[in-house]
Amino acid sequence: MGGGVRRVVLDESVLFGCEDPTGKASLLPAAEYLFQTGISHRHDLSAQKVGGLILYELREGIISYEILLCRWASLLQGVAAQYSFDCFVLDASSTDDALNEIQLAWGDIGGSILYLVSSNNDALLPKLRTRDWLIVILDLLGKNEQMVHTISILVHNAKVLSVPCVDGGPAGEDSSMFYINKVEELPLTIFRLNKKGISNNVVTVGYIMKPSREEDFSKRGAFPMYPSQNGLIFMLLSFALPISSQLQEVDVVLHKASDEIMSIELNGSSKLPNKITYTRGMQELGMYMERHPDICLIDPFNNIDPVVDRLKIQQILLGLEDINKPGCCKIRGPHFLKVDNFNEPNLVQSLSESKLSLPSIIKPQVACGVADAHSMLNHVK
Repeated sequence: MGGGVRRVVLDESVLFGCEDPTGKASLLPAAEYLFQTGISHRHDLSAQKVGGLILYELREGIISYEILLCRWASLLQGVAAQYSFDCFVLDASSTDDALNEIQLAWGDIGGSILYLVSSNNDALLPKLRTRDWLIVILDLLGKNEQMVHTISILVHNAKVLSVPCVDGGPAGEDSSMFYINKVEELPLTIFRLNKKGISNNVVTVGYIMKPSREEDFSKRGAFPMYPSQNGLIFMLLSFALPISSQLQEVDVVLHKASDEIMSIELNGSSKLPNKITYTRGMQELGMYMERHPDICLIDPFNNIDPVVDRLKIQQILLGLEDINKPGCCKIRGPHFLKVDNFNEPNLVQSLSESKLSLPSIIKPQVACGVADAHSMLNHVK
């Protein structure tokens, strides 16, 4: 598989299958996951209309979508508009013709095309048997062994690379097909295909953060799924899959653990750590990292405690005074005062002693990870 996966085709059967309360067709939750993650938010976005397919394009390590519109045209057009895809029309009268158009339009892509189809649409698989594409089956029926065996007979001539999936992979090493059980496994599958056969000098960075934050980074071209010029390849981690098996693939873990905070209990002391409760997935990640200190963690969890407590942040900033030098600009943290009760009789005097005056901005002591962490009050009198 020289060149890695450079194009990904999603069949409509992995995108639709449910209706909203009004009876209109809607995307499956797993399909929405793909749109919200970095797979969909890259530069050079474009889309194509054709029967029953949606395509992604992977160019120089950056993945973009190619949307092929069908009977769900209006819905996919809305998705295209939402995620800033360009659209152009292909002849949708024949699936064979459409696949030929795709092949001709893409030409020599310097890599492989991966086709993801659900087990509900196995009638399409014979049409793929003559194409030099990788074929992945999303098992929606819960009958992996029977389904994979049958499909292997149908498309035994297809050139397909088998790679282990999160739950154990294909039915056998000689199988010409391999499957995944969740759409969330697609980024991991692409990563494994791309990493297969590349230099051992490449450093794998696994990353996890809330979708909106990951989306923002990806819109700027971050987290390429193919080795970059500086020898980095990025792998999207997901708590929807067993985290330990994913972490076995990485050398570095980049996380935003504050996105996974469930609660924070301040201890009232600047010298003792606060009690931070993370989601189950982040707790499992933390326990795995404790057992595998050879993996680089950015940042270690114990570095998170100070940044969730504004009082500790301020006390750290007080240390800026120590780096000031005569004749240079003075650096200091902002003046501050911790207030436990606004009815304190000596509040005005305390403000003055802290070099504060009204109006002042008041913020909660908890700096992130909870709903009201970023609330502000302008106290004028």
